[in-house]
Amino acid sequence: MNSANRVSIDDLLSEARSVRDHAYAPYSHYFVGAAFVSKAGHVYKGCNVENISYGLSCCAERNAIAQGVTSEGPGLRIQTLVVLNQTEDDCSPCGACRQVIKEFSSPESRILFRSGGVLQDISMTDLLPFSFSFVPEAARGDIQNG
Repeated sequence: MNSANRVSIDDLLSEARSVRDHAYAPYSHYFVGAAFVSKAGHVYKGCNVENISYGLSCCAERNAIAQGVTSEGPGLRIQTLVVLNQTEDDCSPCGACRQVIKEFSSPESRILFRSGGVLQDISMTDLLPFSFSFVPEAARGDIQNG
């Protein structure tokens, strides 16, 4: 799949399901797959990889984004991202993933996940309305030369 216009939601759901089966979740038994199409038209996917010390685990969304950055570089932008767990029950991105998704999204990026028993399709702004952002003073031109 190499054209963003030809990648359907069903295609992304299928990709997320296929990669979810590769998840490494021996501790939680919570298997998650994520897939997204970038604005450049490429599909990337990732699964969760746990570690016995939970803090070192990595979510499916972040693994998919790492794949995208590895291929496209820091200019990667997410067009549409889907997240599914093994039962396809409610599975919204965690807070850490929301912030990382935001880093590589635009306000119109679409994020899909199950919540309340239905597939939600929301914008990045709705997913994380008060996200952290930072513009260094030097980039704003506020630094006074003295």
